[in-house]
Amino acid sequence: MIKIYTKVGDKGLTKQVTGKMVPKYDLQIEALGDVDEFQSYLGVVIANLSKNCLQLKDELQDVQRDLYQLQADIVVKHHQEITHETVQQLEHRIDQLTPQIPSIPEFILPGGKATGANLQYARTVARRTERALVKLSLNEQELSDDVLKYINRLSDYLFTLGRYANVLDNYTEIKSKKREPNRING
Repeated sequence: MIKIYTKVGDKGLTKQVTGKMVPKYDLQIEALGDVDEFQSYLGVVIANLSKNCLQLKDELQDVQRDLYQLQADIVVKHHQEITHETVQQLEHRIDQLTPQIPSIPEFILPGGKATGANLQYARTVARRTERALVKLSLNEQELSDDVLKYINRLSDYLFTLGRYANVLDNYTEIKSKKREPNRING
């Protein structure tokens, strides 16, 4: 039986795929952790899809699979699964969804029904993951342009998908401007 615990990290170090021991706050380890958290949160989104949004399951699982490949692109030399085509696929899907959602002449509050709100939160996790990948790329380990473009485009995709989920769930988005005070209440 293989044990899930190795005790390797008990003193604050972890082993990279190369075998090198690094602190758990190493930029590569932090970036991988953010990708892992993001991928796991997408699992929460999938587990909580509304009945109207079940059609989104397969494409969200495909994103989870892409994130596994992205992690491999970070740790394995000459591994390059996230490519220009991967970025173009996201852009194509955004372009497909955009005509199906209302235009927004101003900012909206992130949220909506459960699926839309979860996708908006996933978008913020994607943005944090992007910051970690950029920090890694600029300071320790240059990442490919395609990886950086992909993670950037992924948050745009999730924003659009969240809005689309709200359409599917018949939710009207709320504008971010302050409401006018209720004249009756003051």
